[in-house]
Amino acid sequence: MEPEFSSELLERLLRDANESPTEICGILRGTGGRVTGAVPARNVAIDPARHFEIDPAALFGALREARRGGAAILGWYHSHPSGSADPSPTDAAQAAADGMLWLIVGGNSARLWRAVADGARHGRFDPVAFTVSGGVHVEKNCEAVQMDPAGGTMTFAKAQGSSH
Repeated sequence: MEPEFSSELLERLLRDANESPTEICGILRGTGGRVTGAVPARNVAIDPARHFEIDPAALFGALREARRGGAAILGWYHSHPSGSADPSPTDAAQAAADGMLWLIVGGNSARLWRAVADGARHGRFDPVAFTVSGGVHVEKNCEAVQMDPAGGTMTFAKAQGSSH
């Protein structure tokens, strides 16, 4: 099953990333493969314009909430203010090969990755196709979502081999 995001959630993250001169970051929460929330966290990196580190207090809070029956932690998100939505070598060096999702926002687009051993990108990340739902409209097998900053219109790049 492909991970699923609402178009509203992705639009919010794209706007937040575009409005920030530093890397935004946070925690992807949900149930099953559906991402129901992207909880913003303070970026405590020494150089937040070029790196991110999720505030440990936010991580511990999310873990406690999940243990009490709240939404599970499905992964992480962060932005590349002057880059692409692809993972950087630094992202790869800092990521554990734990199968968690990484949503990266940059250049008015968002892409989803999974942290794995021997990944296709920098030996740590594999691209993940995902579904975007908004009202009655559903886009499956997305490789990337791009937003026109002027009009807020979203376009969808399909994963290779997609017939949708």
